[in-house]
Amino acid sequence: MNTSQPTPLPFSGLKVADLSWVVAGPLIGRTLADFGATVVRVESARKVDTTRLMGPFPGGKMDTRQSALYENCNAGKLGLSLDLSSAEGQQVVRELAQWADVLVESFAPGQMARWGLDYAALREHKPDLVMVSTSLCGQSGPHATFAGFGNLGAAVSGFQHLAGQPDAAPIGPFGPYTDYVGPRFGIVALLAALDQRRRTGRGCHLDVAQAEAGIQFLAPQMAAWSADGQEPCALGNRDAGMAPHGVFSCREHDDGMQPWIAIAVRNDDEWRRLAMLVGGAALADDVGYATLSLRKQNEDELERVLGAWVAQQEAADAQAALQSLDIPAHIAASSRDMLDDPQLRARGHFVALDHALMGKSTVEGARYRLSGTPGGPAQAAPSVGAENLHVLRDLLGFSDERIAGLRDAGVLA
Repeated sequence: MNTSQPTPLPFSGLKVADLSWVVAGPLIGRTLADFGATVVRVESARKVDTTRLMGPFPGGKMDTRQSALYENCNAGKLGLSLDLSSAEGQQVVRELAQWADVLVESFAPGQMARWGLDYAALREHKPDLVMVSTSLCGQSGPHATFAGFGNLGAAVSGFQHLAGQPDAAPIGPFGPYTDYVGPRFGIVALLAALDQRRRTGRGCHLDVAQAEAGIQFLAPQMAAWSADGQEPCALGNRDAGMAPHGVFSCREHDDGMQPWIAIAVRNDDEWRRLAMLVGGAALADDVGYATLSLRKQNEDELERVLGAWVAQQEAADAQAALQSLDIPAHIAASSRDMLDDPQLRARGHFVALDHALMGKSTVEGARYRLSGTPGGPAQAAPSVGAENLHVLRDLLGFSDERIAGLRDAGVLA
């Protein structure tokens, strides 16, 4: 009989006050919750979190209690509702910060200071507090007060200039790109801060700028400009080091849906295998395509030839044929395609959680796979203030009388 106890998750015992909202900040708290941290998500029904308004919603009917985006960013957290504009609400945050090991916030730079909740004020009572502030351009500098979401972060970072067709208006990457880049840098910086705290007993304040995190993803382009002075430009779906490299339309489905497939050829050997499949020996032996430099010179015609072949193929058949030849290729997946993707299913990427209103809430699993301590969301995202009593009484030690006073004064709203 195996009587051994399960291995605790990496962040078991870590206490987190999550005052962030929308996407970039909450995803940091979500990762901590996935791996065992107790994360208290502070929000107010008086100023509804933007993600609660964005959906998608079950049946397409807007309901701030059933937003899939909010669920995905906040699964596994406890809900505490506070009116932070009130002095009483701000005092609760001070006591929450004294309870916490980590505080995450994503208000406009300067807002926490106006409430008397900036790092300098909080560390007076909690010297080992690790505070993470995430904003578009950081807490200092001439653009610190520039407000916006990740689509603007992508513009500041340079993505909008590089994503689009050559000599056409920029279209940028889909969605608020840096909202998803920033948290990845934020969690790594936070891990380093927690390690320092463990070794020294000292906390710190981490200033995570989405725009600067985004620029790190453009390091090759920045280095190229520094080296030769040439400004990188939009290439559409092409790549300077691969050809062909693009997204091509396949045979239209009977329902009128147009499937697409992405194909990337990394070297001459892959090109020859692709050419044999598409046009036989005549195309494979065509000296005009024999090397990368030649394929780049003749890229328009090359894409016309490949596109004509792809247009006659079923997307799934083309993907299977190309992958069997070790040529990188994959259909451009829809949301439904992703839910049915065998790789994502095998890795448990999507997790169904019990939800009071939806029955089941489907969210993404943990962003990282750890062999000894696999994590994941333990429960659905909270409704506004769902765990007020538990957080205030059991975690912070408030008396029932004080909690009732806060409720009657409208602070727990």
